[in-house]
Amino acid sequence: MTKRVAFIVVLLGLLVSAAVAVSAENGAENMLLNGGRRGKISFPHRTHQDVLKDCNRCHDLFPQEPGVIDKLKKTGGLKKKQVMNTRCVKCHKAIKKSGGAAGPTTCSKCHIRE
Repeated sequence: MTKRVAFIVVLLGLLVSAAVAVSAENGAENMLLNGGRRGKISFPHRTHQDVLKDCNRCHDLFPQEPGVIDKLKKTGGLKKKQVMNTRCVKCHKAIKKSGGAAGPTTCSKCHIRE
């Protein structure tokens, strides 16, 4: 009987570990991004994942790692506003034009002034 219980405990542990690993691959549900002088940006990451289904729609421009956008800006790998102008606003406007429910298309709707 104890072998059976031990097996079940190990199996449950593996299942929980697998679930956590899958969740970790999805990244954060929400992120607070550095928005420069205009203020921080509260970014609903999981919502974007659910809608876009393809991480490369954004992450072909920058890798999936914390703080990478700021790092790339400092080293010249990204220009200021490059992500916002070539990804965020462009995509939101295209969705809006096609009649879909789109995210904000103006700076003040995303940036949080403190």
